[in-house]
Amino acid sequence: MSYPPPPPPPTTPSPSPSSSDPAPDHDTPPAVSLAAADEGPESKMGSGDEVAQVEEEEEEEEECGFCLFMKGGGCKDAFVAWEKCVEDAEKRGDDIVDKCAEVTALLKKCMDAHADYYEPVLRAEQAMVEAAADAAASANPELEEVKRGNDS
Repeated sequence: MSYPPPPPPPTTPSPSPSSSDPAPDHDTPPAVSLAAADEGPESKMGSGDEVAQVEEEEEEEEECGFCLFMKGGGCKDAFVAWEKCVEDAEKRGDDIVDKCAEVTALLKKCMDAHADYYEPVLRAEQAMVEAAADAAASANPELEEVKRGNDS
């Protein structure tokens, strides 16, 4: 059994334009007031300094908490240099440890100089070093003997 095709949707007659009304242009978007069109971030915020601050805050929102912490202390410049070095090495496929050894050492030296702020990171780094040494020692008993010899 076949069904007849559905009827076309009903159309409502549109009001006929008067002779004084221009023909409607369906391709042109509706007019927007100039005041609304001019409102960009600059007009809403005011000065260029405020716009730069908003852009900086938006950039910070995209950053990880660790990066924000590192940039919040006295080693911001050293951290930014280290971060750039790591990004450049990754893009080029270079060995990050070899390529960034110098900026890593400068960052570590700065963090040690500002240990009051960076203490949580320094403590976590020390714990990782100790855990790695313990893991290596338990994997190789000879290293455990060397470690005990250094402790006494």
